[in-house]
Amino acid sequence: MPSRFHIALRALRALARTPALLNAVLAADAGAWQARALAHAGRWPGLGPGGLPRVPLAHFVPAAAPAAARTVAPFAFGNGGSLPTDLLLLRALARQRPGCRYFEIGTWRGESAANVAAEAATVHTLNLSAAEMRALGLPERYINLHGFFSRAHANVVHLHGNSATYDLAALHCAAGPFGVVFIDGDHRYEAVRRDTARVFEHLVGPETVVVWHDASQQPGQPRWEVLAGLLAGLPPGLPGQLAQVSNTLCALYAPGGLPLQEADPLADPTEFTVEVAWTL
Repeated sequence: MPSRFHIALRALRALARTPALLNAVLAADAGAWQARALAHAGRWPGLGPGGLPRVPLAHFVPAAAPAAARTVAPFAFGNGGSLPTDLLLLRALARQRPGCRYFEIGTWRGESAANVAAEAATVHTLNLSAAEMRALGLPERYINLHGFFSRAHANVVHLHGNSATYDLAALHCAAGPFGVVFIDGDHRYEAVRRDTARVFEHLVGPETVVVWHDASQQPGQPRWEVLAGLLAGLPPGLPGQLAQVSNTLCALYAPGGLPLQEADPLADPTEFTVEVAWTL
């Protein structure tokens, strides 16, 4: 009987001879995550093969909103970041909550923290420490870029540690629940499940809104591993609503009042006007 090692070697040789087979492997993997996510459909109305029901971005950022409410700054157009619409959503959620306390997992260049800092009273952003990133063999330049945009903001608190073990309860005890929580750390299933469970255990109050980044591959195209993870991490008995926010990569949990729509990948597109300016 061939060993697992030899079976794996044969599989790799097959992929080398026929690279298109990789697409089939990835599709099967996505199908497995989709099945795990849809196992929660009985609990969340509207969850189906197209993903979560949609809530229009315009529900949070109306077209007639003042220019400042429709502006994202800073924005780097760099790899691994958010869409401008993701940041508009976060800014709007903070703006709607006077004195908002905002918390996020995953700092990266600090674009989300810096954007929300203009709207929230306090911003807490948690990321692995420089020492932890060095232990993972990450380049020094990459490490130094973390918090590039957010360091200059006096109301941004940079926390360092692993979201799997960081003392989140102490943050809650300090000043009560957060108004907005943004989960944008490790996007693998187990990490999303764990971060979701810990956030809801320690940081979420009756009025807290929770946002997950990269819950879509592209707007309207579910990222099933992330959806499966967040659905598995949500505690039972939540009274609120769960939705994908249109034109973003974000999923969102809110206490209620969302105008949900059925997921429709062929819906009429929303027309945006984009003006770009930059600092030299």
